[in-house]
Amino acid sequence: MKKTRAVALYSGGLDSTLAVLAVLKQGIEVKAITFLNHFGCDISDKSSCSKDPFSAAEKFGFEVKLSHLADKFIRIVKDPKFGHGKNMNPCMDCRILMLKEAKEFMEMTGAEFIITGEVLGQRPMSQRRDAMNIIDREAGLKGRVLRPLCAKHMKPTFAEEAGLVDRELLYAFNGRSRKPQMALAKEFGLTDYPAPAGGCLLTEPNYAHRLRELLDHDPDPALQDLHLLRIGRHFRLSPVCKLIVGRDKAENDALMKLYDNSGPLLRVMGCGSPLALLKGHATEEELETAAEICVRYSDARGPEPADVRVFGDRADVIVKTLRAGSGIIDELKITRKEDAEHEVRKSRSRPEVKA
Repeated sequence: MKKTRAVALYSGGLDSTLAVLAVLKQGIEVKAITFLNHFGCDISDKSSCSKDPFSAAEKFGFEVKLSHLADKFIRIVKDPKFGHGKNMNPCMDCRILMLKEAKEFMEMTGAEFIITGEVLGQRPMSQRRDAMNIIDREAGLKGRVLRPLCAKHMKPTFAEEAGLVDRELLYAFNGRSRKPQMALAKEFGLTDYPAPAGGCLLTEPNYAHRLRELLDHDPDPALQDLHLLRIGRHFRLSPVCKLIVGRDKAENDALMKLYDNSGPLLRVMGCGSPLALLKGHATEEELETAAEICVRYSDARGPEPADVRVFGDRADVIVKTLRAGSGIIDELKITRKEDAEHEVRKSRSRPEVKA
């Protein structure tokens, strides 16, 4: 007799793990799939919405496949059919894309249905009843997506009506509280699970603002440009030229790791200094401005011009320049209005450093 098989959308978090365990308990074979993208869904990143998917899989006996959404995801970020959330998060389109990919995996592996760890009312954009119905329809999976944690609040799915799953053994969780999930985890013997994550970078206001600004100037950014959005202070010198300045040693190191010999690097000589990366086509005037900004965030405080080393994709040269004034910083820094106003209030509350 053929064993019933399901495919699970699996982040490695508490809800998705419980959904898998609830179905495993009914004797159903589960093949889980963890989707990755360039915007924070990365199992190697502690701030990611995706966590280590393998520990629970090894403990409870189910398979996990990793799948990167790559350019497919970037396309929906740029132009989501169902719009963005509060920031740049295309939550409904994201869910549709993952379900479409999971549908292919389901058909390829001979599974009968898909399960997710979604809980009705937990997230405002994609976990409403009407949104879930739209998502299932758009993915071509109407009636084929089982949400074990909130199934009793939803219409019976194909798996329940066909007798593949016992609806009475499913759950009626609702809302944002995690207490029911924590109690169920204890019942299942799931003791090691991550705390709720910060989630997708696209929900983070500052990152979303930088991404929107980048897309305004470059509709087809390179992968390196997307990674750089997470690092340092950003300055728009011209429509085709941008400066990224490290804020500490960790960010300086991160800039060096991402550096691909495209654009000069800058560092102030003889003192503590940020590493700065100039992206795009820079004029000599813009190079001078970049050097001034680099001095601004260095430990150089004297009245004399500082020596800024310019190296990387061009001949190693030294530029002598003074530190940039507040006016230049305010004019060129890529920042949200709310953050800029906060910086102004902070600067007024501390004594000015004289050059």
